[in-house]
Amino acid sequence: MLLTIATTSAGLGAPASDLGFLLHKNPARPQSLEVAGGTAQVIYPEATEERCQVALLLEVDPIALVRSGKGRAAEGFTLGQYVNDRPYAASSLLAVALGKLFRTAMNGRCDARPELAARPIGLEIEIPALPCSGGPELADRLFGPLGWSVEARPIPLDPEIPEWGDSRYVVLRLRGALRLADALNHLYVLLPVLDDAKHYWVGSDEVDKLVRAGGGWLGAHPEKELITRRYLAHRRNLTDSALERLAEADGAVLTEDVDTEVGDDGGVVPLAVQRRAAVVDVLRELGARRVADLGCGEGSLVAELLRDGRYDEVVATDVSARALTWAERRLHVNEMSDRQRERLRLFQSSVTYADARLVGLDAAVLMEVIEHVDPPRLPALARAVFGTARPANVVVTTPNAEYNVLFESLPAGEFRHPDHRFEWTRSEFREWADGVGREHGYDVSFRAVGSDDPEVGPPTQLALFRLKEVV
Repeated sequence: MLLTIATTSAGLGAPASDLGFLLHKNPARPQSLEVAGGTAQVIYPEATEERCQVALLLEVDPIALVRSGKGRAAEGFTLGQYVNDRPYAASSLLAVALGKLFRTAMNGRCDARPELAARPIGLEIEIPALPCSGGPELADRLFGPLGWSVEARPIPLDPEIPEWGDSRYVVLRLRGALRLADALNHLYVLLPVLDDAKHYWVGSDEVDKLVRAGGGWLGAHPEKELITRRYLAHRRNLTDSALERLAEADGAVLTEDVDTEVGDDGGVVPLAVQRRAAVVDVLRELGARRVADLGCGEGSLVAELLRDGRYDEVVATDVSARALTWAERRLHVNEMSDRQRERLRLFQSSVTYADARLVGLDAAVLMEVIEHVDPPRLPALARAVFGTARPANVVVTTPNAEYNVLFESLPAGEFRHPDHRFEWTRSEFREWADGVGREHGYDVSFRAVGSDDPEVGPPTQLALFRLKEVV
């Protein structure tokens, strides 16, 4: 199997050989890596200041593939275990090698050239033999919406006998200006999707891989259901879970061009990461030791809090039993030490109903939760959280509706997420927060999360409620 990635000095805005820095692979030093069923090699057929091309060559050993249990043919075709297209045609095996060899690049990190990793660069990608179950049109439907110029040329069954027609294979060429990390993640997900065959066991961990690699683009893709279904080998339970998690993720209907910032290391920082960091900073300022994440979802904030030894107790609640199941898996609850398990309380609860188990906390967090509550139920939320549970501090974040005009892919008047019941302007949020504070005895202050635009404000707004009795 072969895949090549090329750029030029004009496309990179720097010497083309700097592609080696972005990939963390020295053009002068070929590398190889043993993978299941074969050997993956990285070489540079061309590496000059004007043009650079890197090639990923995966040499598959059919016998080793069968012994690993990943190359077996369907029942009744024993010879097919050894005589098939796996050594020659791009597939999920190539995607696995891609992920192992270019993992750091896929994460968008490059300490040597952070400015190049953070911005789009001109790229040319070619795969000379790619199974395409759905024909060349499907390749265009999958890669086209992501900003690629797509050329998928069918390969004839036999060039000498044209009446036999085309095979199911194509020569795929992609051209575009994208971040290298995005390009690699597109390939990682879509190569096995086009082949429509996974050559290893597909379990729940594949959902995590898909959500991670598809972050920022898959949720908004017009073919996201087909991509998800094929990537997860048509396993319906996994597909449903992945689609639900993608819908819950930031930017389910948005692109990442506004919803990200460049961090200190040159990497792109999604708004979800900025928001968690802002909440964690507030909790540290407060010196909170017993904290609850109300509406914890899959537990991303909870995981971060548990890694910090300053928190004696972390409470995680959600109204969705499925979300709690995913949180347990994400947190690896079954593998926790006794000490770690003692610090965590995870249970089902609704933010609109009083729950005595939440009384007496140092702080409670409602991170991107209130906008999922029907407006008539907001007084019940205020009574349950600020009246009954009555933590010493409450941190609330919610989208700033004024910022939505900066999302190019978001139609005017639509919400960022299909489950949002409302999205408030800054004045509407302040009015609600000040009213809750007056009614329940809290002082309220406000902060911006993300880039604070001079006209429309930040993408996320944060309110800190502090109980007057303990201020």
